[in-house]
Amino acid sequence: MKKSFLAALIVGAICFSATVDGWSGPPKSGGVIIYGRGADSVTLDPARSDDVESAKVLENIFEGLVRYKNDSTEIEPCLAASWKSSRNETEWIFHLRKGVRFHDGTAFNADAVVFSFMRQMDTRHSYHLEDFKYAGFTFKYVRNVEPLDDYTVRITLDKPYAPFLYNMAMTSAAIVSPASVSRWKDESWKHPVGTGPFRFEEWVQNERIVLHRNPAYWGSAAYLDTVVFKSTLDNRDRLLELKTSAIHIMDGISPGSIHEIVRSDAMELKSSAGVNIGYLAMNTEKQPFDNLKVRQAVNHAIHKKNLVKLLYQDMAVPAKSPIPPTLWGYADELVDYEYDPEKARALLKEAGYDGGFTTTLWAMPVPRPYMPEPEKIARAIKSNLAAVGIHADIVTHDWGTYLDKVSNGEHDMCLLGWIGDNGDPDNFLYMLLDKDNAVKPHAENVSFFKHETLHDILIEAQQISSRERRGELYKKAQEIIHMEAPWVPLVHAKQMVVCNRSVMGLAQHPTGIIRFQSVWKE
Repeated sequence: MKKSFLAALIVGAICFSATVDGWSGPPKSGGVIIYGRGADSVTLDPARSDDVESAKVLENIFEGLVRYKNDSTEIEPCLAASWKSSRNETEWIFHLRKGVRFHDGTAFNADAVVFSFMRQMDTRHSYHLEDFKYAGFTFKYVRNVEPLDDYTVRITLDKPYAPFLYNMAMTSAAIVSPASVSRWKDESWKHPVGTGPFRFEEWVQNERIVLHRNPAYWGSAAYLDTVVFKSTLDNRDRLLELKTSAIHIMDGISPGSIHEIVRSDAMELKSSAGVNIGYLAMNTEKQPFDNLKVRQAVNHAIHKKNLVKLLYQDMAVPAKSPIPPTLWGYADELVDYEYDPEKARALLKEAGYDGGFTTTLWAMPVPRPYMPEPEKIARAIKSNLAAVGIHADIVTHDWGTYLDKVSNGEHDMCLLGWIGDNGDPDNFLYMLLDKDNAVKPHAENVSFFKHETLHDILIEAQQISSRERRGELYKKAQEIIHMEAPWVPLVHAKQMVVCNRSVMGLAQHPTGIIRFQSVWKE
């Protein structure tokens, strides 16, 4: 697509941007919607994705055996019409839909499922890559994936794994076209081919990704002709684009803009409790953060309530646990580290740092749903730390480099966050704080916190089906994490998008993505 064509799309979008108070007729087909966001996708290969900006696009191109319902993380059929498991849930049989085709015209079948999963799991597979970051979590305990016939797949696990079926709905478990991967090989991340309601058209990196409706989709066809994901780094610039109808939807909203948006007749704010956490991780493999008293001092030094009030405009709640209070298994009984600079200084003295110390604080370069203004938050934290004698220089890199470097443990402290993939506490606690995921260069546990008792609890919780018992174990896990303090859990932010009032059928999923299949424009 040439730039002139994108300009034509925007002009067409403006023509369709009349404000409406409501709509009583049936959904309309056709049109273009432009979604403004603060960062580009990192990859368009589901197997290589572990960031929400990539997932936002991938969710509209690819599908898995199962999927989450539109308004929750409960499971429903997708490319598998039905499934069953053995009594001990170590063997799963999936019966696939027939007549489904990939966007390249090739057939979806059991071989495609086996290819998609085994290229991630089997290091000897012809198309396996070292940066399949999420494979160890997605396919944990999966021993084998095999076709029983063209439309039946058996997946065998070494042991029961409670989150298994929910993991099968994650972006990383999407089914890719074997023919496309074979054609593009290592470059397939730029050429995504799935079975979803939209097919990939173009990617101009750091500018736009363009999707078109899939005319041969097996399910209900999308209403929109085209969806454009447009990258605009600055929140204020993005809001101006929305106000002038250069885009129709945006995320990454500066809290200071909320009042203007709410008062506007042309814009609509959609918000809900977010299944997320924004946090400050301390690298426990580096001095002085290998010292518990230092980590506790940092927790006492940071004024979370001020962060929420001033930098989130109360569109978040202070966090005391890695998992959000909306998630089952949340340990509400935990008592948070109170803001107490004197106590922080006393702990530093006990740790042998009476004069404080110098360190680095890494800050994200892009707005995130859990941290809409990371630079301002970093400066506020820097000020809090300086007040107790900790002098932190702020460091940043471009988004992809930032993720690579913190996953390799190059930071002292870093700001980061997480949006739940599957509605299970395991996805927060095991993924972000277990020793299994503190392995360079692809660590998700960027505090590099390793605790044997915590590990044993999290592994036990994975292997029992009782939600009540699992919840008890997760509360024990949160107590250990709270006491050992590898993080400062900062906030659970509300999930927000703003759209032009001509946009209909828009709903943001709890995982932070938007499915454009049911979105249309008046």
